[in-house]
Amino acid sequence: MINWATASDLDRVDHHRGSTEWVAGLWRADDAKLLKLDNESNFTTNTGGSKLRMTRPFVEFDSQRHRLLGLLNGSPIFAVETATDGELHSLRDVGHQLTDNERDIAAAATAVTQWHRMEPMCPQCGGGTKVINGGFARHCLVCERDHFPRTDPAVIVAVVDQSDRLLLGGQEKWGNRVSVLAGFVETGESLEQSIHREIGEEVDISLSAVTYFGSQPWPFPRSLMVGFFARAATTDICIDADEIAYADWFTREGLQAKLNSGELSLPGRSSIASRLIQAWVDGDNPQH
Repeated sequence: MINWATASDLDRVDHHRGSTEWVAGLWRADDAKLLKLDNESNFTTNTGGSKLRMTRPFVEFDSQRHRLLGLLNGSPIFAVETATDGELHSLRDVGHQLTDNERDIAAAATAVTQWHRMEPMCPQCGGGTKVINGGFARHCLVCERDHFPRTDPAVIVAVVDQSDRLLLGGQEKWGNRVSVLAGFVETGESLEQSIHREIGEEVDISLSAVTYFGSQPWPFPRSLMVGFFARAATTDICIDADEIAYADWFTREGLQAKLNSGELSLPGRSSIASRLIQAWVDGDNPQH
């Protein structure tokens, strides 16, 4: 099972990356590695997506294109958005096949390349910007403000009732896949407030208790998924068809039967949704 709760081996070297010369020196290091991504932030992998495919940097360092992700056990790791060849995959597709360190690299590379692509201009004055801090900030050439990648928090919630049934739902585009419910935190909300609102909006269920479970970077395009267990105070489901197409309560035996028959499927093992569901299956949830 993937664990995002441990400290990362990827050292972001925040205290040094402000020096372009220092970053350029890392680029020229014998053990430097470069991960290539396409214009949708899919990254290069070995056959079947079993491992990240990184190469030595062979071109001159370009501070406006080459992003320093950090040092992995002392070795510099860079990312670049460029023309690619070979297999390309997203973290959503192959995250469960990667090592912890590879997932850290892929998550950082995906998020930072998408940020540069989506926000090349200054959000304050609309002026042009240049890349600084090894790719983790942009400096406005007009108003001289520095801007940094933004992370949008989202909550994902395993709701259980008094009988220890789990609430799962799905969207039309998911086919037969179901998952625990999730949504973005709105401006001015706490995480807990967003949970009560989202569950109320999507299935009209009231909650009596909320307990933190864990979190996961989710760079689609730049989110932090914060996971919780919640106890349902009501159980009558009324779905918001604009949000989801299906929702129901499941016992462990009932869910397993539908999975065995192929009637339903679950999220991939690289997701925090999978971790929440597995914790419930194992009886390892704080709302038990």
